[in-house]
Amino acid sequence: MKPLMDVDKTSDLALPVSGTDVADGDLTLSIPDEGSDPPRISLAMMQAASSLAGQFSQVFLRESGLFPFRAENGAIWIAAADPNRPEPIDALRLTLAGDIAIATAAREDIETILDLVSTRETETEAQAGDSQSPDVTAEDAESLRDLASGAPVVQALEQIFERAVTWRGTDIHIEPLKRELRVRIRVDGILRLMPVPQNVSARALVSRVKILSGLNIAEHRLPQDGRARMQVRGREFDLRVATMPTMGGEAAILRLLERNSTLVAFGKIGFSPRDEAVLRRQLGRPHGLLIVTGPTGSGKTTTLAASIAEMNDTSRKILTIEDPVEYELPGVSQSQVRSAIGLTFANALRAFLRQDPDVIMVGEIRDGETASIAMQASLTGHLVLSTLHTNSAAAALNRLTDLGIEPFLVASTLTTVVAQRLARNLCPDCKKPAAVTQQDLEEDPRLTAFGFEIGTILHHAVGCERCAHTGYRGRGALFEVLEITDEIRRLILNGADEGIIVQTARTQGMQTMLDDGLARCRLGQTTIDEVFRVVAQS
Repeated sequence: MKPLMDVDKTSDLALPVSGTDVADGDLTLSIPDEGSDPPRISLAMMQAASSLAGQFSQVFLRESGLFPFRAENGAIWIAAADPNRPEPIDALRLTLAGDIAIATAAREDIETILDLVSTRETETEAQAGDSQSPDVTAEDAESLRDLASGAPVVQALEQIFERAVTWRGTDIHIEPLKRELRVRIRVDGILRLMPVPQNVSARALVSRVKILSGLNIAEHRLPQDGRARMQVRGREFDLRVATMPTMGGEAAILRLLERNSTLVAFGKIGFSPRDEAVLRRQLGRPHGLLIVTGPTGSGKTTTLAASIAEMNDTSRKILTIEDPVEYELPGVSQSQVRSAIGLTFANALRAFLRQDPDVIMVGEIRDGETASIAMQASLTGHLVLSTLHTNSAAAALNRLTDLGIEPFLVASTLTTVVAQRLARNLCPDCKKPAAVTQQDLEEDPRLTAFGFEIGTILHHAVGCERCAHTGYRGRGALFEVLEITDEIRRLILNGADEGIIVQTARTQGMQTMLDDGLARCRLGQTTIDEVFRVVAQS
């Protein structure tokens, strides 16, 4: 895909004066000598200049501390609160036709001038909002379809897809705010803002998404779900699209799933030796129920797919029902949910029982009906693998009973529960080791609470170009593998609470996700702050 406008990405201009203030009346800009520092400009100069800020996302400019204030001789002049942050400046290059020249300005001055720009645009934006009447006529829908098919909108969406793939993003958030459009991309679990052209409206962009995913373009009062397929740089992606009406207009969330993505081998997912041994033992059983839990985007599907691939051989018949199929597994009969024609998890699971399977994988246990059939399948000589949305491994036990499964059935069928989260890995190019000091122990009580002593080497996030100055690059899984032993079964039958079950499991060798995360901190793979970000602690 091409960026919205052709940009010379190799040239950065600076202003003529080296680290000096530019007088309010001096609006002369010229290409500087190489190596000179950008000057500091005043609020008055930004006001006097012909502002370009209205062409860009005000949210992006405000959060990035940037203000484009002049176009001259093919260059865009930008006032930056922090000129040493290249990422937001580089992001602007995708939408600018020309070179970039940098000046510095006080952040409060940039915020003041952006307030003035926003005030000037309020009336226009209000009129645009008024045009979104609750009822869309056929003529309105056709007009909206034409708008969504226009070159600026098509190019803007292509630019968003391109940036999402470049950043290794998993989700795209298109959000209409009160006064503008905001686009964010989830990268390594964190949302990052990206600039979009100001002349592209949220309504047109969401309409374009709805066209691609086969949704009703005229309906913007109700949520809709759809699917699409796209290609970026020769790579194929499936999109799961969900729209939602909001006060600012219709929002859309797009989840990116790369087709034919390479599956991580079971032995390289990141299990501890104890956890890997438990899972290999349980995957070798002829029957039972193994559940993987965690929130959306925590890697559950990858763990299940790697488990299926590990046990896949010609001696077993393996069937899967997924929503959607994310990994194509040779030799495995994979099906995809199609709710519109009645192919649900529960209906597919019923049909599977007539196909003489050895192993069944159900993408998710969403309701009591699916849970009940999965239990029956595991009781009748099948190994069943599935997922639940719970906060911990022990919480899956209560979740199954909440779905109507009797405790004696849970105790007799469930063999293992794996809970997991994805924590960001420290960037290997810039992470910094440091020994824990007495001051560290006093300032962060978590260090003492979890056994870190003076002299323990921990690594810290720094930030460089390779990691977009975040200090992190890529993610690894934190695991909690609860094996249902005889003692745990007795606790389930007696209605023991989660705390007792976790305490007992830990005496039998189970590591919680927090334990696993802290072990990774000691290995220099991540930080305590990151572990606590993804593993909620009461």
